[in-house]
Amino acid sequence: MITIVYCHPSNKSFNHSILQSITDRLTGEGREYDVVNLYGEGFDPVLDSSAIAAYSNGRSEDEKVRHYQDALRQTEQLVFIFPIWWGMMPAMLKGWIDKVFEKGIVYDTTPEGAIMPCLSIDRTTVITTSEEPSEVIAPFIEGYFTPQVLNAVGMNGVRWFNCSNTTSGGAAHRQEFIGTVVESIIL
Repeated sequence: MITIVYCHPSNKSFNHSILQSITDRLTGEGREYDVVNLYGEGFDPVLDSSAIAAYSNGRSEDEKVRHYQDALRQTEQLVFIFPIWWGMMPAMLKGWIDKVFEKGIVYDTTPEGAIMPCLSIDRTTVITTSEEPSEVIAPFIEGYFTPQVLNAVGMNGVRWFNCSNTTSGGAAHRQEFIGTVVESIIL
């Protein structure tokens, strides 16, 4: 199954156009997929004291979190779609990672404390939009997010696509980007 984690508050955004183009193509080809729309589903990204206590015991009490964890275990291909705000992912997505990536479910540790992946996702695609050039964002995505977060839990084969100059690049620039990412998901 393909799981798409979508993180943008507006259904009129370029990010939403990317999501819609991908899901239209997947539906047209009869492919099985699930969309996790963090804002649309009203996900609460706050890791409060009760969530920390449950997290420390190895199992969240939040039904949405358990649903997302179950979906990740069944995922063969994972797609993230999010804007770059202030050089990184939106807080909503960071909160999703904080709550969903539970020890013993998404990762575990060796006796020495090294992280061991519990997932085995073959293909992971990260789709971002930004006003900055990709070279500015690359240290976050390629130097931190991919190796320290995604690969660490078993999200493998990571490919990153960034639409830089999203606003100033013009409609043709955005449409070309959509075509590129849709083809990368379908392959």
